[in-house]
Amino acid sequence: MPDRILRLQHVEVRVPDLELCTAYYTEVLGLIETARDVRDGVDRVFLKCWDEQEHHSVVLRQAPTYGLDHMSFKVADAADLDHFTDRLEAASVPVKRFAARELGPGWGAAIRFEAPSGHLVELVHGMERVGNMLPMTNPPPRPQDLVGIAPPRLDHVFVMAEDVEAFTAFFTELLEFRLTEQILANDGHQLATFLERSHTPHDVAVITGPNGGLHHFAFWMDDWNGIRDAADTLAYHGVQIDVAPTRHGVTRGYTTYFFDPVGNRNELFTGGYWVDPDFEPITWTEEEMGRAIFYYHREVNERFFTVHS
Repeated sequence: MPDRILRLQHVEVRVPDLELCTAYYTEVLGLIETARDVRDGVDRVFLKCWDEQEHHSVVLRQAPTYGLDHMSFKVADAADLDHFTDRLEAASVPVKRFAARELGPGWGAAIRFEAPSGHLVELVHGMERVGNMLPMTNPPPRPQDLVGIAPPRLDHVFVMAEDVEAFTAFFTELLEFRLTEQILANDGHQLATFLERSHTPHDVAVITGPNGGLHHFAFWMDDWNGIRDAADTLAYHGVQIDVAPTRHGVTRGYTTYFFDPVGNRNELFTGGYWVDPDFEPITWTEEEMGRAIFYYHREVNERFFTVHS
């Protein structure tokens, strides 16, 4: 099967205080502002990580509430939008199509549809390329004028759904994602699943919870030292740290969790493993859920499951 969906392209999140959140994401997290846009009277700020070539990976939208507006995945070719439109409409899933730039600055051509969990999902092709702040000939490893934590790229999004199995089937059967890991309840139902298209442990994951919920979105760090240094930066700036640097059992990744100023949970993530197309999914049992989520502590605090946006 060809790699039609390549990776997570961007997330758009709601924020009640746009200027405060813009300052946090640019000055503390270290993302780069690429554009501002007012559409139907609503202000948005477009951001990217330094090593991303395309126009944006995070969009902040002024709104009374906080949470996830939509998640967007990059497809390899324009024809892939037709391919997935046909698959979705054959399954009676309504699809809306948008021309390049119709949705905002830098945007490519896109289709949008709703997952069984109520999340708005987008597939996009042809985002504007703005470069990664490095020359294309003889580049240094990274720019010298970065500020804050400065993760190189967006990594994954983790959402919540009342029916994890329906969400998982939708992404695997219609969108051609691969299941890498799952946490099963004692009755055999899926409590959480981890799905990929980029050959990493997960591009999107889902856990039992309210439909439409956002648990977190995550940025990639190059190594474990970067995670620890980032925690120092977060603490210095008074950012609320949800989970101090530790390790997952699921995905084998190293992590720290924290909240933006209005309550959207962020993660910094590194590690994991390579996923081939014939990868066999790993299963964790309900009794080992604590070790699956936080391998060292072997337990999950109630806040981690109940606090979401």
